[in-house]
Amino acid sequence: MRTAICERLGVEFPLFAFSHCRDVVAAVTNAGGFGVLGAIAYTPEQLDTELTWLDERVGGRPYGVDVLLPGKVDAQALDREARLADAVPERHRDFVAHLISKYGVGGAGAGGPLGGPAIGSADELGRRVTAAGAAGLIDVALKHPVGLVASALGPPPPELVARAREAGVPVAALVGTVEHARRQVEAGADVIVAQGTEAGGHTGEISTMVLVPQVVDAVGPVPVLAAGGIASGRQMAAAMALGAEGVWCGSVWLTTEEAETAPAVKRKMLAASSLDTVRSRSRTGKPARQLRSAWTEEWDSGQESPGPLGMPLQLLVAESAMARIGAAAERGEPGALELANYFVGQVVGQLDQVRPAREVVYAMVSEFADAVERLGRLSG
Repeated sequence: MRTAICERLGVEFPLFAFSHCRDVVAAVTNAGGFGVLGAIAYTPEQLDTELTWLDERVGGRPYGVDVLLPGKVDAQALDREARLADAVPERHRDFVAHLISKYGVGGAGAGGPLGGPAIGSADELGRRVTAAGAAGLIDVALKHPVGLVASALGPPPPELVARAREAGVPVAALVGTVEHARRQVEAGADVIVAQGTEAGGHTGEISTMVLVPQVVDAVGPVPVLAAGGIASGRQMAAAMALGAEGVWCGSVWLTTEEAETAPAVKRKMLAASSLDTVRSRSRTGKPARQLRSAWTEEWDSGQESPGPLGMPLQLLVAESAMARIGAAAERGEPGALELANYFVGQVVGQLDQVRPAREVVYAMVSEFADAVERLGRLSG
């Protein structure tokens, strides 16, 4: 199972695992795949700690780092020197307070829905989705032996490409259309991740089956990884048949033993069908696929909803509220359980058990081999 990208990055399997959890990244990398740590959850100091931990556990095997760099953000909010929280309109604050009250979420702090202890970290999180904020994360990443830096949502800034090239680290970019893929290659991306609408998190509207071969044809010989709707060896084989050199998976790791997923949300995922996800702006301000919940329904179609804000303000609003909602859900509060959700793709419908991440890797590779052998018999 050796593709050109395996040779280039020094991995056994062209299976890329995006996760916010260092344990998942380490487990996949040590099993022969390529773990990619989502850096947006960390400050530069925290990221340095996480990468040092990884360095000590992967024994020189390659792993990557993913930063969130949207092409457009709420410039008006970012022009302010005050906390981003101060740019959140009062009607949005009131709506969050309304949801907290309507669903009986306990543990309200004196500061209100946007004034509890989570606000500082949420404000910092909002600023990390800008080129300036991501620069500090990239600087930290390149001080470690990372094998790949990935840029999501927008073309990688020239300074990112220049710093990565100087360090000898290839740059990957996630895309949802052929035009985006061409633009990313022009910007200097070395690897394109063609992500279909089935994927969890920020996605476009074109399915993986349609998108991948179009992107492969448009940007070759630049290698393409397929993403969206891939959680088994059969799906991996299908992606490779479409011309991809590997696969980029995220949702499949959310129900592993190592995953960062909150237990209450993990239980919801294990019980969900593929119809239980929705593309919604209610968590980040940009369309992102996630579990359908009372949170998405209230923001997207509730009569009292003011409508989601742009990024990064909606990200700040949502994460501040979700910190309280998540804690209440873990206490078993029914209303909080209705509201709680997380980013996940349509493959959630086939995630029905908790397994170690390394076991997921081995199962996917084994099933891939079986699928390829079966196809070989069909043409024999």
